[in-house]
Amino acid sequence: MPVVLRLDGYRFHFFANEGDPREPVHIHVATPNADAKFWLYPEVELAYNHGFDARTIRRLRDIVQERRAQFEDAWNDFFA
Repeated sequence: MPVVLRLDGYRFHFFANEGDPREPVHIHVATPNADAKFWLYPEVELAYNHGFDARTIRRLRDIVQERRAQFEDAWNDFFA
């Protein structure tokens, strides 16, 4: 599980085995008590949320939006 970023107690990562065929580019966000998944394209969009409140999801969406290029680069480097 490549971890792309750790920020304020959140772990931003993706899984090495992302399905067959591979799912589109996305990022998972996790803490010990919650996790969520965001699609990166065509726009940043919440795929699922297990345990984060609405305010936290908005904050996480903003972080993912700001760092989308970083997450996409990490994904492409890993799966290249």
